[in-house]
Amino acid sequence: MQSFTSTRSGTLTYTRAGQGDPLVCVPGGPLLPADYLGDLGGLTQHAELILFDPPGSLPGDDTDAAALRCDLIVEDLEALRQHLGLGRVALLGHSAGANIVLRYAELHGEHVEQLLLVTPSTRSVGLDISDADRSAVARSRAGEPWYDTAAAALVRIQADEATEDDWNEIAPFSHGRWDDAAAEYEAAMNLARNPRAATAFGADGAFDPPATRQALGALQAPVTIVAGSVDVGLPLPIAQEFVDLFPHATLEVQVGAGHFPWVDDRHAFRDIAVRALARR
Repeated sequence: MQSFTSTRSGTLTYTRAGQGDPLVCVPGGPLLPADYLGDLGGLTQHAELILFDPPGSLPGDDTDAAALRCDLIVEDLEALRQHLGLGRVALLGHSAGANIVLRYAELHGEHVEQLLLVTPSTRSVGLDISDADRSAVARSRAGEPWYDTAAAALVRIQADEATEDDWNEIAPFSHGRWDDAAAEYEAAMNLARNPRAATAFGADGAFDPPATRQALGALQAPVTIVAGSVDVGLPLPIAQEFVDLFPHATLEVQVGAGHFPWVDDRHAFRDIAVRALARR
């Protein structure tokens, strides 16, 4: 683990792994430590991954909640780019981390070489995902042994009648393959979550979809959006709407993958990511 200084947040950390052109990776959560990304399916064989730990993500981090808003963290990412000495930067954003990446592209588009958005959250661009869209994806898993329990929990969540257990019960919908390894992976992420930071991330002012969409419509860098075919977090019709926001974007669908495609099939994800990086 290495560190750098952001004039906004003080000392922050990142990890370097692999060889090749640098790819700065921003984790989801929101505000999880980046280590859950691992080697992104062996992508370290093709790129140098720079795994950024956002403020509020590490154990014991007591950063003031007001400083954890998505749009403010953009300036920490810019400080990392300057620290690395990169004139232009290739960025990977997973899930909620894509919001940071997209707001970065809005505010510092001249420094963006390429975007790789993996099962991205849509909050920063204001694309609404309906309950019907999510339920349609969920029904594609009806043959799974866990489906009835998870589907019932999803219905309660959509009706605003959820219990705390219901959020755990729908976890299989985030994975293309729900087995002991996936359950262990999910449990490790849950232990690392910081609810205070996650709430602060989306506080008032964090997102400005009209401004972000306008800026992305003029972005000349290549963009790849990776969607899992069974991801309830980003149904494929919404993924296509996402792609249409950019002048130079490609949609890559990983068949059978959920919200963590490098976990579901590391080789398939690596092939997609390598193909995307070749678009630089």
